[in-house]
Amino acid sequence: MTTLVIGAHGQVGQRIVQQLAATGETVFGGIRNAEQAATIDKLGGQARMFDLMGSADAMVPAMHGIDTVVFSAGSGGSTGDDMTLNIDLDGAIKAIIATEEAHIQRFIIVSAMGTDDREFWANSSIRPYYVAKYYADQWLQHRTNLAYTIVRPGILTDDEPTGKIALNPEKTDNTRITRADVAATVTAVVRHPLPHQIITLVNGETPIETAVQQAAALQ
Repeated sequence: MTTLVIGAHGQVGQRIVQQLAATGETVFGGIRNAEQAATIDKLGGQARMFDLMGSADAMVPAMHGIDTVVFSAGSGGSTGDDMTLNIDLDGAIKAIIATEEAHIQRFIIVSAMGTDDREFWANSSIRPYYVAKYYADQWLQHRTNLAYTIVRPGILTDDEPTGKIALNPEKTDNTRITRADVAATVTAVVRHPLPHQIITLVNGETPIETAVQQAAALQ
């Protein structure tokens, strides 16, 4: 299977590229400038230029030969709300449109826990981020025929990976998850598809591969 990771130079994106490549998958890393290509190569992927500020039509050639698209791009905390709209919302939607134009069936997007709760937005210091994520997720669910999976992790940390998660927890005191464990979950979803599902995840007690396989078996 061949996967394109959009936002491959980001903190979660790099980990996804590395972990997918380690499984033997063919991985292309979508990057915005050529200087990032060396990093993708070191992680075991192959770089492809991918401009989220460009048109959807311009994105299609970079999707040639791809089976699964993973969207892990984000504007980052150092940019303003304008870039949140440009990347996390408009960029995501253009990537979704391009995926359909390229006749690819599978699209996995890294979203965020709390995205579907407007009361949560109101108490957040990054409300525009959640608004952008919400409407990108809505577009993916209701405006496409893609076999989507929406991955909504809790608060991201740079702690050492645990290899364990709680998937779709009903009640939990923990709202955090390591970036490496998010990447491992996305990698598992690529290998064990969860079409038309939204999954939330935090660090927990179930091995990641087991949690995803159990979710796949329930479809």
